[in-house]
Amino acid sequence: MNFKKTLIAAAVLASAASCASALAEVPAGYPAGYQQLVDGAKKEGKLVIYGATDSKAAQPLIKDFNALYPNITVEYNDMNSTEVYNRFFSENAAGGDTADVLWSSAMDLQMKLAAGGYAMQYKSVEASKLPAWAVWKDTAYGTTFEPAAFVYNKRLLKPEEVPQTHADFVRIIQQPKFQDKVTTYDIEKSGVGFMFMTQDSRDFAQYKQLEQAFGAAKVRVQSSTGTMLERISSGENLIGYNVLGSYALVRAKTDPSLGVVLPKDYTLVISRVTFINKVAKHPNAAKLWTDYILSHRGQTVIANASKLFAIRSDVTGETTSSELIKEIGEKNLKPLPVSPAVAEYLEPALRLAFLKEWKATAGKK
Repeated sequence: MNFKKTLIAAAVLASAASCASALAEVPAGYPAGYQQLVDGAKKEGKLVIYGATDSKAAQPLIKDFNALYPNITVEYNDMNSTEVYNRFFSENAAGGDTADVLWSSAMDLQMKLAAGGYAMQYKSVEASKLPAWAVWKDTAYGTTFEPAAFVYNKRLLKPEEVPQTHADFVRIIQQPKFQDKVTTYDIEKSGVGFMFMTQDSRDFAQYKQLEQAFGAAKVRVQSSTGTMLERISSGENLIGYNVLGSYALVRAKTDPSLGVVLPKDYTLVISRVTFINKVAKHPNAAKLWTDYILSHRGQTVIANASKLFAIRSDVTGETTSSELIKEIGEKNLKPLPVSPAVAEYLEPALRLAFLKEWKATAGKK
């Protein structure tokens, strides 16, 4: 009889330990009902993400997420920002399998999809910790705080040849030395490049002169940040415009050839936007990921391992919104809001007209 009681007691203890282990997966401060979401995600067992974040930067987040939820396999598909949009859109239209979560630096493309009815409304438990401009209708969320920068070759430029403002950039690249030596995004192929340039057309009074200066310098365009950084480092190009500062600042720490300037007149700031597919195959896992990437823990990984500039003001580290504000000053930063307004130039007629003007002026060889 005592042996039987011992077995029952052991079973009860094991069951209690199992329950405690399961409950431990609910982050501190989350509602008790969150356990149902965790259990649902466990049953799904998978999460598919289409991201425009380099795999190297995404992996620390995925690894930490798996430490919290080891039963969920994360399939991360690394693409450029235009590919994220095009692949999701075509797969969705065909009714086939596609991503559960989209995460991209092309805020305009993301907001076009979200506002177009492709995103699931989900009020993240972490939403209140974000700036108001980074949340759109409990549907799309900004996750980072990344500046657009000038990047230059420190070995080949003199201090007086390094621009500190957008007006400086226009003046400097018209010098003969910069012929065929200036680079920026191919705004036809790069979603984030197109968005940066359309925003400049609103914010920079000398935008037309900028286009003309690009044309005079025979600007070399690329579809990725990595390619631009490689070519500036090698000296094939001397300077780059609107380069994503998160990647540039990290590389500059280990590459003595690269210098980075955050423009002193104004610095555009983008936030990688995430949303859940309205018809996600793994909706519970997608909600867990959304809460994780916006959480203090996830944002700490973004700041200190992924180096993408955490958007939350309560996160500490080298790459955070707080540090950037200290360095530049809040009045000089222009964060783009998570709003359909950033997608204005994606309206077909406006996009076509903008690209036509760009090709005729900046793209003229």
